[in-house]
Amino acid sequence: MRVLVTGASGWIGSAAVRELRQAGHQVLGLARSDAAAAVVAGLGAEVHRGGLDDLESLRAGAAASDGVVHLAYHHDFTQMAQAARLDLTAIEAIGDVLEGTGHPLVIASGVAGLTPGHVATERDDADPAAHPRIANAAAALALADRGVRPVVVRFAPTVHAEGDHGFVARLVEIARAKGVSAYVGDGANRWPAVHRADAGVLVRLAVEQAPAGSVLHAVAEEGVSTRAIAEAVGRGLDLPVVSVSTDDAAEHFGWLGRFFALDCPASSELTRTQVGWEPTRPGLLEDLAHGYYFRTPTAA
Repeated sequence: MRVLVTGASGWIGSAAVRELRQAGHQVLGLARSDAAAAVVAGLGAEVHRGGLDDLESLRAGAAASDGVVHLAYHHDFTQMAQAARLDLTAIEAIGDVLEGTGHPLVIASGVAGLTPGHVATERDDADPAAHPRIANAAAALALADRGVRPVVVRFAPTVHAEGDHGFVARLVEIARAKGVSAYVGDGANRWPAVHRADAGVLVRLAVEQAPAGSVLHAVAEEGVSTRAIAEAVGRGLDLPVVSVSTDDAAEHFGWLGRFFALDCPASSELTRTQVGWEPTRPGLLEDLAHGYYFRTPTAA
């Protein structure tokens, strides 16, 4: 297949491009900047210049492909509604092109918007109030009625591996700055996790075989306790591990506080059965034990 990938130079996107290429697919990678284009070309994909706000470029790339993987997103917490609108416009533009073709449109979502404290499954509906992006997944799935093969992949909040600059890397930065590695309350709340390479495999499987209207969970570990994460960070930085109250979480962690306090376990049992996905890479705590999350810029 020839697959257009938005976000092709990004953290998950580059893993998906690598996996698609290794499976023999041709990849057209969307790239806004020269730096992104260099990453895409380095992965062996064809560069397609444009961005999410360039609808003509998106339409042209979709028309030249046998399917689309849409992973690009503007993760700006100060403009969440605007970012979600841009994402929806991109999905609609791609959907218009793919209408009647039966081609796959795989889009990204997350498990963190599902019912807190409940082990969420692929059958659970996300709460649109949790994030403005969530409604876009429903819009994508509705494209099945127009002859598209839409698939929503809900990613764990932690997609880890060497080079990660996401939530866990930010926890390390906070611990280093504060002199303690902290968790919220008793630390029993759970974060699902998946290795970046395993996430790339699932994206490929979604493109190749997931039925129209599928919801898949890119979750290798149902839930790692935040206390265990904090303890691993404490060991890695040789810092004490402490609890902070829910009331103090925002002050200690900043914007990350409300996320780190969530209890959002999620299962991927149905995903594994449906598309034969079997994660094989290290878990989050094992990844933390490798030590690369704790390298300082001068030691890197």
